[in-house]
Amino acid sequence: MSSAELSERLLGALDPEQREVAEALRGPVRVLAGAGTGKTRAITHRIAHGVMTGVYAPTEVLAVTFTTRAAGELRGRLRALGAPGVQARTFHSAALRQLRYFWPHVHGTELPELVESKLPMVGAACRSLGLPTDPAVLRDLASEIEWAKVSNVSSDTYVAVAAERARSVGSLEPAAVARAMSSYEDVKRDQGRMDMEDVLLLTAGLLDADERVAAQVRRQYKWFVVDEFQDVSPIQSALLDLWLGGRDELCVVGDPAQTIYSFAGADASYLRA
Repeated sequence: MSSAELSERLLGALDPEQREVAEALRGPVRVLAGAGTGKTRAITHRIAHGVMTGVYAPTEVLAVTFTTRAAGELRGRLRALGAPGVQARTFHSAALRQLRYFWPHVHGTELPELVESKLPMVGAACRSLGLPTDPAVLRDLASEIEWAKVSNVSSDTYVAVAAERARSVGSLEPAAVARAMSSYEDVKRDQGRMDMEDVLLLTAGLLDADERVAAQVRRQYKWFVVDEFQDVSPIQSALLDLWLGGRDELCVVGDPAQTIYSFAGADASYLRA
């Protein structure tokens, strides 16, 4: 069977709207679709169609989503459709892979240790400041630190932003939260560790500061697809822009009504823009 016949068989499994997405192989493409409309099916068929027709080299495609489970599902679907060489990862997984490769080359040191939980370091930060250390406060403070980091809110600007956005952490004053944020970063740095948000921030920093690193990543990945784009955060959006490097070969799909990570900095306005 010829590649044209294989491609037609692939596309023939889609409804007209899904097929329209799958045939739009050049970006930028934005797909607004609700639950149950088969948007993931559309984008996986789009990738497979691009590979099958030779428009995409599979190793030059990066498909990104937000959970390990969703990334695994993307990989499984792509394998079944004949595109097993395509990378399908979470933002964190893709960034960590790049960070582990480039960090030693750029800095000449080992990458800081990735921690699974902020809580021990948040606790140490609070103890150093004489702030409460009961588990509920530490959990809420860890969540607020996560939100601030992915939203590009520093300890210096937190008080103003918290007032503007009505942010709060239990009975702690915003100024106390800001001090805890700063102390947390000191503790983390002294211990030679990094958290999950640092994975995104440090990768973005490398790409922004070192043109050689950025050029190598952009040579590797030329085609980008992001599923559930309504859940992208400011730092993830910035990292995606750095991956693209001014190119527009991007397909995003999502539903603003299905944003589930607002508490962690997700901003559906990126999908509407």
